[in-house]
Amino acid sequence: MTLPLPFQKDRSSREHQPQQLSTLAKNIMAYKAAHLAFKSRWHKTDEELCRHSMSFILHKAIRNDFFQSYLYLLEKLPLVKLYALTSQVINGEMQFYARAKHFYREVPATEEGMMGDYIELSNTDIESSREFLRKFVGGVGKAGTNRALDCGSGIGRISKHVLLPVFKSVELVDMMENFLAEVPNYLQGKEDRVEMYYCKSLQEFTPSPQRYDVIWIQWVSGYLTDKDLLGFLIRCQNGLKDNGVIILKDNVAREGCVLDCLDSSVIRDLNIIHSLIEMSGLTILREERQEGFPEQCVPVWMLAMQKGPGHS
Repeated sequence: MTLPLPFQKDRSSREHQPQQLSTLAKNIMAYKAAHLAFKSRWHKTDEELCRHSMSFILHKAIRNDFFQSYLYLLEKLPLVKLYALTSQVINGEMQFYARAKHFYREVPATEEGMMGDYIELSNTDIESSREFLRKFVGGVGKAGTNRALDCGSGIGRISKHVLLPVFKSVELVDMMENFLAEVPNYLQGKEDRVEMYYCKSLQEFTPSPQRYDVIWIQWVSGYLTDKDLLGFLIRCQNGLKDNGVIILKDNVAREGCVLDCLDSSVIRDLNIIHSLIEMSGLTILREERQEGFPEQCVPVWMLAMQKGPGHS
């Protein structure tokens, strides 16, 4: 499903003088040094001080699910509160996922709902996505144009405007049944080219083996923990045909990892995303930043990936 575009105040300014830029660089270096010291302290706490304590249990639980992002999350929120927002399990469901479902029950099944009330950015997003996709489909050595999978599809905005103009058929997966129910109305005559609807969360979904030319994952990866995003990327590899491509498009933090408690999602920086992709065995073909969005908008990046050389 589509993630509303969060806006953040950009703390940097193009009007900074050279000496101010030097001060900013020093501040960034100081922040990185503090972060490394924090990391070292928590590592010592893990191994030596809290082996039998409740804080050790909470700490380990968060790290298990957010192993690349957890230090940044701990910097922003107290340990116990963070555990309750992310890793606590009630009635068999992790609260990180339960809260997201609760949020989306109030989101209307419309384009405005999918864009988080930033509908004016939809056309810019679509045009950039189309241009990026064209680089990897059709022609010798590129992905075919038979079938695509739209992950976190919502009502099918990406399927309608980006995938169906290129592929013979699409399949859609989303955790919200009411969004999928709206797809036939929204596609306006193209609904017969939808082969399958899957009402599932991505952490529970496994693409069929060697079925898809392109797997498109937009504004939904932040709703998965690091552990589940890694697992999903690994499963997606098995769902690709020869020369198939996975395209990930999402908000990207400028530094570290940010938890949005409102819709229960995280925004990761490129280093964390790269690390997860590398661990999955995928190879990045190309990455581009989305252009044409307001300067105050959280950066959006597109990454195209293929199976690594050792993946059969």
